[in-house]
Amino acid sequence: MNKVIFADLMLPVPIPQLFTYRVPVELQEVVQIGVRVIVQFGKRKILTAIVAKLHEKAPEKYQAKYILEVLDDMPMVKPAQITLFQWMADYYMCNVGDVLQVALPSGLKISSLSKIQIRPECDVLKVNLNEKETKLIAYLQEKSELTYDEAADILETDNVYHIIQSLIVKEVVLVFEEIKEKYTPKILKKIRLSSWYITKSDLEKITKKLEKQPKQLDIIMAYLRQIPVLRDWTENEKGIEKDFFTKNEDFNNSALQTLIRNEIFEQFEVIISRFAEYLPKVSSKLLLSPAQKQAAEKIMDIFTQQDVILLNGITGSGKTEIYIDLIQKVLAGGSQVLFLLPEIAITTQMVARLQKIFGSQMGVYHSKFSDNERVEVWQGIITGRFNFVVAVRSGIFLPFDNLGLIIVDEEHETSYKQHEPAPRYHARDMALVIAKLQHCKVLLGSATPSLETFYQAKQGKFGLVVLKERFGEATLPDIQLIDMKAERKNKQMKGSFTSSLLATMKEKLDKKEQIILFQNRRGYSPYMTCLECAYIPKCTNCDVTLTYHLGDHELKCHYCGHTQTPPKKCPACGSTRIQTVGAGTEKLEDEIKIHFPDAQIGRMDFDTTRTKNAYAQIIQAFENHQIDVLVGTQMVSKGLDFDNVSLVGIFDADRMLNFPDFRSHEGAYQLLTQVSGRAGRKAKKGTVLIQTNDTEQSLLHKVIRNDYDALYAMEIEDRAYFYYPPFTRLIRLTSKHIDRNLSLETSQILADLLTEKLGKARILGPEAPLIGRIRNKYLFNILIKIERDNVDLKAVKQFIAQKIEDVITQKKYRQVQIVIDVDPL
Repeated sequence: MNKVIFADLMLPVPIPQLFTYRVPVELQEVVQIGVRVIVQFGKRKILTAIVAKLHEKAPEKYQAKYILEVLDDMPMVKPAQITLFQWMADYYMCNVGDVLQVALPSGLKISSLSKIQIRPECDVLKVNLNEKETKLIAYLQEKSELTYDEAADILETDNVYHIIQSLIVKEVVLVFEEIKEKYTPKILKKIRLSSWYITKSDLEKITKKLEKQPKQLDIIMAYLRQIPVLRDWTENEKGIEKDFFTKNEDFNNSALQTLIRNEIFEQFEVIISRFAEYLPKVSSKLLLSPAQKQAAEKIMDIFTQQDVILLNGITGSGKTEIYIDLIQKVLAGGSQVLFLLPEIAITTQMVARLQKIFGSQMGVYHSKFSDNERVEVWQGIITGRFNFVVAVRSGIFLPFDNLGLIIVDEEHETSYKQHEPAPRYHARDMALVIAKLQHCKVLLGSATPSLETFYQAKQGKFGLVVLKERFGEATLPDIQLIDMKAERKNKQMKGSFTSSLLATMKEKLDKKEQIILFQNRRGYSPYMTCLECAYIPKCTNCDVTLTYHLGDHELKCHYCGHTQTPPKKCPACGSTRIQTVGAGTEKLEDEIKIHFPDAQIGRMDFDTTRTKNAYAQIIQAFENHQIDVLVGTQMVSKGLDFDNVSLVGIFDADRMLNFPDFRSHEGAYQLLTQVSGRAGRKAKKGTVLIQTNDTEQSLLHKVIRNDYDALYAMEIEDRAYFYYPPFTRLIRLTSKHIDRNLSLETSQILADLLTEKLGKARILGPEAPLIGRIRNKYLFNILIKIERDNVDLKAVKQFIAQKIEDVITQKKYRQVQIVIDVDPL
């Protein structure tokens, strides 16, 4: 008798458990841990699940449904990943289904949101269909497409999957995703000579036959020039791309189709990669400076004793060369490497640089890639094509099983933190977890490390390697503060620009040098106001003012996306005296065009980088000196390296310093230092001008001195006194509801329940955040502080989860959403 085998499955649904399904006898040979399977969930949903465990124990509380189909010949998810997914669900207090939903590329998932349509090339009258299939096709001929649920309703059945699968096998219908396409390999159409035209005499006969068909003869002769079949017939097997003829005006498409129809040519398809083949263009032998070589040797030495090292190198010190040296050593040893970057903007420049050295053995993985491209990288890791991948934070989910090294560049960046949806993970922290699971090493790199990381290094838990000099002949830039109060008093300000900044810009432009201007606020102006009654247009869904965008001539909410036309007269008092206030990147770009009409201006912010290749195009234009002045948000601050930038101008520094958050000074120092580091990367001495209303601000003088140690000493003392990380762990609970009072009441009850056991010292709030309403829901925060030592963190989290459940299962509070954010930023 056959064994009865059950599989515990991870399903992409927000439910806190695995589900047990029965493996049909015919699938027992192919099912294995880590493969994708198709299952029915509930009455009608069809989902992609991952096999997490195989066993012979039937579930006690429900009858197990059967797995419908196994999708893979080999596991798409490795055992180390399954362990990681479960760990993340526990630590970040979410469901394992939430983790799976974020982890898997959309192209590896199907769901009941999938739609079916008749294949365009199918003649349904020639296909043998049963009664139900005929009925479904009749509806499809009228409606053109149907969801799985609609098909189930039409056929009055709960399980429509087998009927649809039968139609797919018969090549009558195809399945596609309603929003995101399901993965399909990239197909290249090619043509070649039919196999019976092997000999020279065969070819002479056909060419003679076509003497009166010159257009067809031209195509055959062109093919023979490209493919030397007479010298080596095996060359014909490769064929030639069909586009060689169809996209060339010298050839007639109709003639080509006639040759195919008459079986002189045969058409075939090959699956190709979406990623071009890159051969290394430079010598893989790196020439490190003495300081870099010493740092690289020290890293290798420390790795013999510790698994995690912080490389604290100032901006421009050449950390990338050290990374490359380490990557080469790890790859040579047969292990895999994951290189994490915080932003796609950095990825663009870094990829171009690394491809020159590593060629096509390197993969790239980020959200600007299509679903199909991400699936190909995923599969490339499994098949061994990619042993080295450059990725943003989602790279932590990739199916590595032999990692030797994870590099986290700019480890201090908040972009590594996922905010929505759950799991709200931090990629740097997950790199440390993966390192434990796969017994690999982690290198954290930054000129301005996070206080938590630097503290661990100071305590000896992480190794520490310091680089205090710039690479080559480069030196740190000269940083100056410009007093905006004095300029206003002397009436020297011109719009958003001080006279000093404009004069220095003119000097640099005259020398054909490039400039970066940093304003961490996109749009034209932060808000508009009436000069008579002070009315300010606000978002109808959020407690924020609407930002004016000149290019689109509309007011936009940067939180919910609400837009409206700017008022021509004040809705409150009727006055037409309405003006914009403040400056975003769009306004700075506009003002520069007035001051320097001959300069070429570029802008890098969220609005100009929405498309896949937008980052690369802007960066390439700047590298090629097609842009003289680049205006940008924090995208321009992160790891970019431009030879000819000699001036960086910084706007709105005061706003960063005065943000109400315990990390504001740390964040401001990091951002100002990083953006300053874009100046003077080569032999030219760089200049940084910071416009400020407070030239005595101590933090700005720390930036000028590049004195991270002083910042750390000041901040770590405050953190210890006020009981913040790295001395505690934080968990933030946010209640959300359209009724403000109900949201507050829910949060207050929850805070009281938590206080009963955890004590008042550990619970802060409930308190409304800086922006108290987003997307028409009122927010209230509870902040929980938990000691790092002598506390059972898992038990505390279980207690918190239980109290949340106790509250939201009450009828009155059932509609209130509680968002859990572990280690919030």
